[in-house]
Amino acid sequence: MSTWAVPGYAESRELGSGASGRVTLAVHEETGHPVAVKYLSDSLRTRPGFVQEFRAEARLLGGLRSDHVAGLYEYVEGPEGAAIVMELVDGVSLRTLLGRQAPLEPEAALVLLKGSLLGLADAHRLGVVHRDYKPENVLVRADGTSKLVDFGIAATDGTTAGIAGTPSYMAPEQWTGAPASPAADVYAATATFYECLTGRKPYTGENLAELALQHVDGVIPADDVPEPVRALVLRGLAKTPEQRPAHAEDFVAELEATAGGAYGPEWEERGRRRLAALAALCLLLVPAPAAPSMPRHATDTARTVLGRVPDWLRAWRPSLRGLLVSGAALVAALLLTYGIDRHAPDFGTPRRAAEALATTSAQPAGGGGPTATAEPGSPTPSSSGSPSASPTPSGSASDATAQPTVSASATTDTTASATVAPPTTTATPTSEPSSSSPSPSPTVSVKSVSFGGFRQTGNTTAAATVTVTTDGTGPITLTVSWSTGEVSGQPGTQDGAADTYTRSGATQYTIALDHTFSGAGCYWGVQARTQPASADGGAFQQLLTRRCTLT
Repeated sequence: MSTWAVPGYAESRELGSGASGRVTLAVHEETGHPVAVKYLSDSLRTRPGFVQEFRAEARLLGGLRSDHVAGLYEYVEGPEGAAIVMELVDGVSLRTLLGRQAPLEPEAALVLLKGSLLGLADAHRLGVVHRDYKPENVLVRADGTSKLVDFGIAATDGTTAGIAGTPSYMAPEQWTGAPASPAADVYAATATFYECLTGRKPYTGENLAELALQHVDGVIPADDVPEPVRALVLRGLAKTPEQRPAHAEDFVAELEATAGGAYGPEWEERGRRRLAALAALCLLLVPAPAAPSMPRHATDTARTVLGRVPDWLRAWRPSLRGLLVSGAALVAALLLTYGIDRHAPDFGTPRRAAEALATTSAQPAGGGGPTATAEPGSPTPSSSGSPSASPTPSGSASDATAQPTVSASATTDTTASATVAPPTTTATPTSEPSSSSPSPSPTVSVKSVSFGGFRQTGNTTAAATVTVTTDGTGPITLTVSWSTGEVSGQPGTQDGAADTYTRSGATQYTIALDHTFSGAGCYWGVQARTQPASADGGAFQQLLTRRCTLT
């Protein structure tokens, strides 16, 4: 097992681990800011496809700024490892909350759905489809709000055809390998909403083929949900993307109109208070572990949860249309069945409550193969529906037991639990090599510097990511400056002081950037230079602000 650690961060302990990697609780040494660090496993790091997907997840999170999505601080990659440093969220997973209290009251379920849709909407505006929305990937915070996590198998809208997702929440078109679309995320969010309202998933099946047919052709079980929100369930679980809201943002408008009409103008406040009470109850039920040697007085627990084969099955008979699509569904089931990674862990009923969820999900590049993550109570990938082999103890520090997942690409969700005092700083961490880091190489060359996701986020704010690639692990200094002006293609007048970052111990660094502009000008620019100087001379990117219109 690799002992490499991201330079500049002091690790407290491992929060969880799985076949695809491990998650640790750490603190940024310079600022004292607590973070979660996701490490790609050594076995997958030697396979280029998995490394590419890991980088892609970091780039996506770096370009996504949302109050409803767990954020990225930086991505670090070198000869000894690859890691994503991200926000540590104080909260409990929706899966844990439903394990304690299900079904939820309609107002609480609506608040959860709205928060999730807002997070998905921010991703959809960037052309990103999550593809694996489920209760495990939603965190409910102590104030009743929620955050969306795990973009490990996310894809660009309209691309990446292939079977991917978690079976109980996959839209009909996902089963047939259609390209990723926001409407599929809407379907998964509605399936989770249904589970919040009823305490069970909308469809169950003895095996993946039957489950696929139910999603594709089964009657929407809307009669089981409260009548005031029945129309929302029918819309969100419609069988074709054209019948659903095209984007999560569209669905939010329908949700607010329905909720306000059915439960009055105070529905959201009441629902949030109820969620906050449930989250607080879960936090109280967690045994207090020993405090780690780090600031902020953080306590944490860790566990890997297991899946179970349901002993209750629902009789179902396909219609003529179901028979027509059964061939495609059976092919999908076979792909998922024979693509199992025999070493990947499965998931199930949580034993702990307070969770800062950090998951590692990766698949080979190419997008054509199946990727399906297992969830509690989902059918095992067997055409006969027979139970999977009994799990055996893994002997890991997180008290984990493992059994095969429904995954052709070693997709692993590692859930890390933590109760953390909110940080007092929101600045993007900068790091210096820690004393335990390997001595940096005396010489290094910077191969390239590039920007990604540069966009306006408010009237005076912008965000971007910068990636630096080197040919060695020696120290480099990155200087980022911002500018405003009236001329396209030219930096203009520098806006504020430049930001300086020192990095070492890796060969690629991706850093999330934010800036508040004080100067006037229709064009905003961001420029990066390194020492040693980059072979490409550094990078400059510019955008035309929304407040100006070219004539």
